[in-house]
Amino acid sequence: MSERKATIERTTRETRISLTAHLDGSGSARLETGVPFLDHMLDQIARHGMIDLEIAADGDLHIDDHHTVEDVGITLGQALRAALGDKAGIRRFGHAYVPLDEALARVVVDLSGRPGLTFAAEFPSEKIGRFDTELVGEFFQGLVNHAALTLHIDVLRGRNTHHIAEAIFKAFGRALRMACEVDPRAAGQLPSTKGAL
Repeated sequence: MSERKATIERTTRETRISLTAHLDGSGSARLETGVPFLDHMLDQIARHGMIDLEIAADGDLHIDDHHTVEDVGITLGQALRAALGDKAGIRRFGHAYVPLDEALARVVVDLSGRPGLTFAAEFPSEKIGRFDTELVGEFFQGLVNHAALTLHIDVLRGRNTHHIAEAIFKAFGRALRMACEVDPRAAGQLPSTKGAL
């Protein structure tokens, strides 16, 4: 199997992003987005997804974090789609339940080729430090749209806003890892009765 790795450069009037994702990595991460909490969450995706991530972002943080967070999600989605290639031989579906103290998140992924996000998470606080919690949904919407995957995120319980967000990102990493894994029983086969993903 060829190396499942992609580098994406994205430049707009609001952000400049360089991102490399290696799906068969060791979980290492070099992250410089300018948004510390986002870096912390991206590190969870890398570590629990066993994806090597290198991300450098220069955004209009003097306005707020919105454009940077959304555009990093978009760029990561583009990289995932490119790195997956034709998706032959992968498991396609992945799921994870992840607790973090009192919080519990469930994430289910389908590398379907169709973008769809169901996001059922409520945050007790509007901010984690300076980070707006509504940006969690914006990040995943951007990722889903450009990775062309179906994603269900459900927070089953939780009181601490940081715990809830971190459980979501850890669960996403775990579910994505499962979905991207090569299935030795389906070598070279496309996991779809349609013949296309």
